[in-house]
Amino acid sequence: MVRRHTSALRASLMAADFFGAVVLFVAVSIARYGSGWTTSWDHLGIDGLVAATLYGLGWTVVVGLHGLYRVRARYSLRSEAVALIRAGAIVGLTMIVYLFIERVSNASRLLIASLLIATVALAFATRVTLRALLNAFRRRGFMTRFVLVVGAGPFAEEFAGRLEDHVDLGLTVIGHLRATGEDDARPSRVILGSLDEIETVLHGRVVDEVAICLPVRAWNYVEPVTQLCASEGKIVRIPEEGGPHVNGGYVEEFDGMAIVSLVHGPDRALSLVAKRAFDFTLAALALILLSPLVIALALYLRHAEGAPVLYRQRRIGLNGRPFEVIKFRTMVARADEQLTQLMLFNEVRGRAFKMTNDPRLTRTGRFLRRTSIDELPQLWNVLRGQMSLVGPRPPLPDEVAGYDVWHRRRLSMKPGMTGLWQVSARSSPDFDRWVERDLEYIDRWSLWLDLKIMARTVPAVVYQQGR
Repeated sequence: MVRRHTSALRASLMAADFFGAVVLFVAVSIARYGSGWTTSWDHLGIDGLVAATLYGLGWTVVVGLHGLYRVRARYSLRSEAVALIRAGAIVGLTMIVYLFIERVSNASRLLIASLLIATVALAFATRVTLRALLNAFRRRGFMTRFVLVVGAGPFAEEFAGRLEDHVDLGLTVIGHLRATGEDDARPSRVILGSLDEIETVLHGRVVDEVAICLPVRAWNYVEPVTQLCASEGKIVRIPEEGGPHVNGGYVEEFDGMAIVSLVHGPDRALSLVAKRAFDFTLAALALILLSPLVIALALYLRHAEGAPVLYRQRRIGLNGRPFEVIKFRTMVARADEQLTQLMLFNEVRGRAFKMTNDPRLTRTGRFLRRTSIDELPQLWNVLRGQMSLVGPRPPLPDEVAGYDVWHRRRLSMKPGMTGLWQVSARSSPDFDRWVERDLEYIDRWSLWLDLKIMARTVPAVVYQQGR
């Protein structure tokens, strides 16, 4: 089930298994044959590097066939170790059969045995370490997604328990909504309200996914709930016992039951993992390369404008997550307190504020805004995973409070330092037009689109189009 939540772990395990097996093959060969190990394998009629690569691929395939890259209903260290030993035995037997068929009589059996034992041990240690790290991150609130369960009956409670038993998924149930007629006397459940209050709960809490687990008599609520979630970009999960079949989803298996998943937004799980890896790498590199400029600007601002140099402002991120965006300060002290008075001069129609000649800007701040240099500290937000390099504009809490329902779907993707709106509709005075471009980005998203938007951002910065 929920393949997007296991993709990062599976990709990490597969990469670790492959590269670990290749490195061990080379290391054991060097230990056995010395620095000229490739020549020794050549004497056996096998290219050493090709043999190492094939060994890595073979090991990864056999481990995959044993189901060790899938989320299983019952995970234990013992079952993991047994499956890895079985996989090692199959790989070893395959190698021996190959050497017999090729009549390679002078191959070292000790090398093969040592290699297999080391590979199994490394794979087991890798799994224990990765799972421990993942669990530690999630206990601290990182890489966690929050699930609202629609329904409060015995099945809803059982399903919520199953979700949280699978720590690998990183799903946390925030509570239940009770349908009419459901008993709410059981103290073990967190009841957030009635089903009629779903919109209030979705807007007042961080909700990434909605699991519908309603009794048959309340199945008429399934369609309106899924429509509401679709309009806001929420993922919907409907277990086979929790609601009727809904068109537009795909069926996944979880803990022995079929679940219909409706994903309203980017669903290329590995591509999303790659996007995060790209964000982290590029942000870290940019912070290192631009650190002299950042330090020089900070010192200049401290001298010219006084403290503080950095400005922190509360913004709303992925699915309603609040965070503090960091920028170089471009306005006078207590500029936020003057916003109400300046709303009469707002140039945007809708839930946003923009003013060309904002009197709150300092002299240095005007230059920083025009060149977008004030946003360089946001690379730290990207590094922390609160923002992406490319994504929708991060809104203020007051803006989000006034959103129409369809506006809220722009929160279904992590906000970005730049985006499709910034490079194509920046001059538009219509907030709805901004949102339309953000939603277009979400619907069309790909890594290639991110690269194109970043390329178009460069001339916008060079020609000082920021405001």
